[in-house]
Amino acid sequence: MGRVTDRRSVVHIKVDDSGGPTVVKRMETLTGEEPLEIRVGRPGPGRTPLAVTMRTPGDDVDLALGFLLTEGVIGAAEDVVTAQLCAGTETPNTYNVVDVTLAPHVPPPVTDPARNFYTTSSCGVCGKASIEAVRTKSRFDVAADDSTVDVATLAALPDRLRAQQRTFDRTGGLHAAGLFTVDGDVVCVREDVGRHNAVDKVVGWALRDGRLPLRSHVLMVSGRASFELVQKASMAGIPMLAAISAPSTLAVDLAEDAGLTLVGFLRGGSMNVYAGAQRVRTRT
Repeated sequence: MGRVTDRRSVVHIKVDDSGGPTVVKRMETLTGEEPLEIRVGRPGPGRTPLAVTMRTPGDDVDLALGFLLTEGVIGAAEDVVTAQLCAGTETPNTYNVVDVTLAPHVPPPVTDPARNFYTTSSCGVCGKASIEAVRTKSRFDVAADDSTVDVATLAALPDRLRAQQRTFDRTGGLHAAGLFTVDGDVVCVREDVGRHNAVDKVVGWALRDGRLPLRSHVLMVSGRASFELVQKASMAGIPMLAAISAPSTLAVDLAEDAGLTLVGFLRGGSMNVYAGAQRVRTRT
């Protein structure tokens, strides 16, 4: 199995106030990044490769299940017969393959050149050719979730998420996604070199734990709020997505259409609410 972190030799250079450099050779801890192939099939022999994503090894089955749910391939835990990490063709084995057996009632996913499922660690929808191809309708009515969260609780989430980022402390190179109750309690936190992978790991864990839809929860992410993260939150039935950085225009549009609360620039006690402000309770 690939490692979450590894050590590499670097040349560290520091320039002082006079412009003189100090050069030191030392070891640094880096974030692991390896490909994960997701194979899908029906009961019986043989699985078809569906996706390859660049990720930080760990929680790989949850990542695969979260990916399949947020892409609309599955919708509940009973849609999966088995999901297991297995050996690939590499020598030595890296166990960078997850085999998923779909239940007989689940239609097999359809792939075509317009919907390429290869993803990098920086983008969850890079290979998809159009808005119609990337937009997947949730089976959960997020707009009907009338839960609310106090603004002070929201303001505290970045620090609570940061406190759970143990690997980030060593590498400085991982995104995080945290699932919180509307009272601010930590439910699940996952880290990954890809922000979309971190979210899929959280969603996959919730799927296996029988928690979907995730009503009355807040998904907090360490980076920006992009279109695919809003979509993933909607597919999991999460009514609120909060991000430390900015959202995109398409992320705001999708949040408004889905009835999802979208909060950006959540840091230092301030925030912008871009959609669904009725869920954020302010005190006067």
